[in-house]
Amino acid sequence: MKASELRSKSNDELNKELHDLLKAQFGLRMQKATQQLTNTSQMKKVRLDIARVRTLIKEKAAK
Repeated sequence: MKASELRSKSNDELNKELHDLLKAQFGLRMQKATQQLTNTSQMKKVRLDIARVRTLIKEKAAK
């Protein structure tokens, strides 16, 4: 997910996106714990997307 795509979203949409990403991260952690995760690079992608969304939420709050 690109930051330019996220910048066009409202705060409510960003919070929903963050909630969805946190759920996805939890699911990936459970898959890793049960040895079912085949593509471990997904964990890094989700973690970086969470950071992007949180950064944009903070930027919008500062304005």
